[in-house]
Amino acid sequence: MNVYELIKKKRDGGELSKEEIEFMINGFVKGEIPDYQMAAFLMAIYFRGMKPRECVDLTMTMVHSGDVVDLSGINGFKVDKHSTGGVGDTTTLVLAPLVAASGGIVAKMTGRELGHTGGTVDKLESIPGMQVELPKEKFFEIVNKIHVSLIAQTATLAPADKKIYALRNVTATVDSIPLIAASIMSKKLAAGSDGIVLDVKTGIGAFMQEYKDALELAKTMVDIGEGAGRRVVALITSMDQPLGYAIGNAIEVEEAIKTLRGEGPKDLEDLVIELGSNMLLISGVVKSVDEGKKVLRENIKNGKGLEKLRELIREQGGDERVVDDTSLLPQCKEKIEVRSPRKGYVQFINALEVGITSKMLGAGRKKKDDKIDHSVGIYLKKKVGDEVDEGEPLAIFYTDGDRSKIEPAMERFINAYRIGDEKVEVPKFFYARVAKEGVEEY
Repeated sequence: MNVYELIKKKRDGGELSKEEIEFMINGFVKGEIPDYQMAAFLMAIYFRGMKPRECVDLTMTMVHSGDVVDLSGINGFKVDKHSTGGVGDTTTLVLAPLVAASGGIVAKMTGRELGHTGGTVDKLESIPGMQVELPKEKFFEIVNKIHVSLIAQTATLAPADKKIYALRNVTATVDSIPLIAASIMSKKLAAGSDGIVLDVKTGIGAFMQEYKDALELAKTMVDIGEGAGRRVVALITSMDQPLGYAIGNAIEVEEAIKTLRGEGPKDLEDLVIELGSNMLLISGVVKSVDEGKKVLRENIKNGKGLEKLRELIREQGGDERVVDDTSLLPQCKEKIEVRSPRKGYVQFINALEVGITSKMLGAGRKKKDDKIDHSVGIYLKKKVGDEVDEGEPLAIFYTDGDRSKIEPAMERFINAYRIGDEKVEVPKFFYARVAKEGVEEY
């Protein structure tokens, strides 16, 4: 095969064979195809797209570029969940133990912070003693015992994705649906679960800000997953404002615990119930989404979800006492109120800017080797639709007391809010459910 001819074929709208895709991807990973030719190939895909079969072949080639996790040592149907990222996305911390308490099996490899979105691993590491780097045998042992474990994703999963993404990031080819879908699904399929529920975010704080783009991405990922022999459902949900009230690490763990007590934010609980019911459905635990919702709500009410979180923390070496006493989580040095500059109604919150503000306070990394301060973050007091008086707190900053961080963060945060005289409706939260049977809009 000839690299030049394959670039030209895709540039001219041709459909690549499985062997041609394998030749390009494997050649690039091995260093046989230079960056400049792969960049041209990626740009051809960006403009010409890929057929569903090509997307499956691209994804599976990336899957087999590194380790593929064999979860056959775990009994039963293993179900995973993936979010395309958002602000205050505490979901996994609530969802994984609740689904496990309801009959599902969640053997989940999860990630660290990416861009303005927080990472579940970083949040888990704010629990004293919590181990997220576990050998495979221990991971399997925990899941077989309590039906849930959350560990850090290994770097050897889909290495082709890492190398290709680095090139996409500097060649303006990041926002290509086939390339995004293959990037996400290669890691999820390599992680070995039998079924996956995808939370595809749309809105100002999401990677896919337009609904039509989120819908196309969801359809592509479902097609890839089903084409690879997995059960896959995608939900398209809003990230037009932060999810819940807490943004950070320890502060989000506390909100997760409150949610499992039945005292959490309504939007977070509703999302967990929607995602979890679909996880139970594709696992065969329930016969309908409605039945799944009923089981999950009951297991919040009776405390089984919270007890499963306690078990999870204990099994992974963490201090389970945090479930009863959240003061054992890392505590910030100083809490500062961010006050509203005017009276009115919150009409809009730029979730992206709020996420960046949290990073400025130290809840995220500027460079990949930076240490995160697990104690800092933002707790929102007002969200879209809420009335606010002049001088009333919009949020509380959990800080390390460093004014050089706090003052610019405060200015950026206030600018992320639009406060006006007219009350507005709360943004739509659920948009659609996408499965192999088709699209069901809410």
